[in-house]
Amino acid sequence: MVNAYDIFGGVCVFIVSVQLLRKVFPWIYENLLGPKLIGTGIKLKEMGQWALVTGATDGIGKAYAKALAKKGLNVVLVSRTLSKLEDVAKEIETEAKVQTKIIAVDFSAGPEIYDTIREQTDDVEIGVLVNNVGISYSHPEYYLNLPDTEKLVNSVIACNVFSVTQMCKMFLPGMVERRKGVVINISSMSAVIPAPMLSIYSASKAFVDKFSDDLATEYAKHGIVVQSVLPGPVATNMSKVRRATWMVCSPKTFASSALSTLGIARHTTGYYPHSLLQLSVDMIGFVSPTLSRNITLKTMENIRARAVKRAASKQEPSK
Repeated sequence: MVNAYDIFGGVCVFIVSVQLLRKVFPWIYENLLGPKLIGTGIKLKEMGQWALVTGATDGIGKAYAKALAKKGLNVVLVSRTLSKLEDVAKEIETEAKVQTKIIAVDFSAGPEIYDTIREQTDDVEIGVLVNNVGISYSHPEYYLNLPDTEKLVNSVIACNVFSVTQMCKMFLPGMVERRKGVVINISSMSAVIPAPMLSIYSASKAFVDKFSDDLATEYAKHGIVVQSVLPGPVATNMSKVRRATWMVCSPKTFASSALSTLGIARHTTGYYPHSLLQLSVDMIGFVSPTLSRNITLKTMENIRARAVKRAASKQEPSK
């Protein structure tokens, strides 16, 4: 005879199994079956003649710009340093034989920069928008120990949050009018997993992820694809990782992999080892949220300790 404890145990096993399947099945589709067997059905060149990429002179932004150019799109490169913009534009024109435009603005500055961008893009049809520009900490740090906190917070919000909303406001109307377009917003894995000692940065990227999700729902009926990309560690200047590995991939590898998920995943880490990392953190969090947070905190404290030690050694006078 089945007793109450057996029924309760069966219900618990069923709930846990459903929760695990909810995590695992979408992961398999978005990272393995979709990109490998189905492939993106979005023909980017048909979205418009031009792509625009912010933060386009280094790392993931530069890799996206090059990858889109290889697909035949002309590229508007927007970043802070004119000399770097000129170098990247020359690379792209030489390698991909497409047109480029460059716009030098500092996204941590005031709202007037968007007037500059608008004026310099009036004559181009932006079919693909990549909101990549962003800033983070020099190393993980406790919130109360952040140097010049007010300035950092304002810069992070201006660069990571305000830039995304303003660029979408600027270029979505044209996409809606044409009933086609792609918006790729670069968030961060730190937006969806515990990220102590990156609190301001991760919170800003959480905004990007949530904004992207709701924007995708609002404008799907207008033929607009909005994707939130949540990368893990990539070998860039921001991450301060110089050598690419299987887990910490190169920007080129990341951008190519992430583009293969376009039209398949609304949210994606872009690179399946990063998805494995997120899945592992999620599974630990499912079993014990406290353990997941503490493991992350310990990792961040170790990274901070190494960074502080390096900074101190540089300040020591040579003998």
